[in-house]
Amino acid sequence: MTLQQLRYFLAVARTRHFTRAAEEAGVAQPSLSKQIRALEEELGAELFTRLRGNIALTAAGEALLPIAERILSDVDTASLEVGELAGLRRGRVRVGAPPSLCASIFADVLRRFHDSYPGIRLVVEEGGSQDLVGALNRGELDLALIIVSEPRTPDPLASTPILREDLVVASPAAAPPPTRRRHLRLAELRDRPLVMFRQGYDLRQATLDACHREGFEPTFAVEGGEMDAVLRFVEVGLGLAIVPSMVLAARPSLRGTPLAPPGMSRTIALAQRADTTPTNAGRAFRATLLDHFTTTAGTLPPGVHPLLP
Repeated sequence: MTLQQLRYFLAVARTRHFTRAAEEAGVAQPSLSKQIRALEEELGAELFTRLRGNIALTAAGEALLPIAERILSDVDTASLEVGELAGLRRGRVRVGAPPSLCASIFADVLRRFHDSYPGIRLVVEEGGSQDLVGALNRGELDLALIIVSEPRTPDPLASTPILREDLVVASPAAAPPPTRRRHLRLAELRDRPLVMFRQGYDLRQATLDACHREGFEPTFAVEGGEMDAVLRFVEVGLGLAIVPSMVLAARPSLRGTPLAPPGMSRTIALAQRADTTPTNAGRAFRATLLDHFTTTAGTLPPGVHPLLP
């Protein structure tokens, strides 16, 4: 008795017609009839009555029907479950994050996922939020941590807010602080040279918008850098920069001065396409990331606030 024979048996039992059953099974009718006869010979009983073209189940056929359905259902379930396991033993997940996160807390998520699923290859793309949104929309990434500045995530993306991070003014630690007060007012940057990120970084647009709300156009000492370059330019004294607070944790040569209330902050969200079904690896990575930030909320760097319940 083979699974193929049982599938053919169920097809005939459903259609009560050998030709239609063969068409449904995608096989020639003589081949299907041959397999049914072989099954009957093995069982030692006819499964169908064949009178004037009318096909009906015999008593033996009625007895086999629920057993065949259960066997094939169990086989399909086993196939799905094994497929799920195989999907988490091998495969690939493509994730993106801003450089400020890749260089800090995102690395811990990657390590935790790799420890749990060592057979899944991780492909990480660093970039500004606008670049990552474009990569998600083009199907080049499965998941990405992006900056959500609007109440609604751009279609066709769905997002889950993860963190809120304060922005601070970075300056060289060896130089005098940019203000004598505890907080720096944004208007004090009016005549100060700034180091500015390249196009595509949400921090660039956030800084420009904040300056424009204060009624001035910022002066750029240098622009067009990635995160590491911007921080290095600030270190050597080319200008100040508005940066996420967490990037200064490993930069003792830089000082972070908080902005005066209401200050500036950014919301970090985990985003994926809403119109596609995530892979097994993608679902596992999402679960790992959300669990990581839920369980480590109390150990986040200063200026980083969890948003998960």
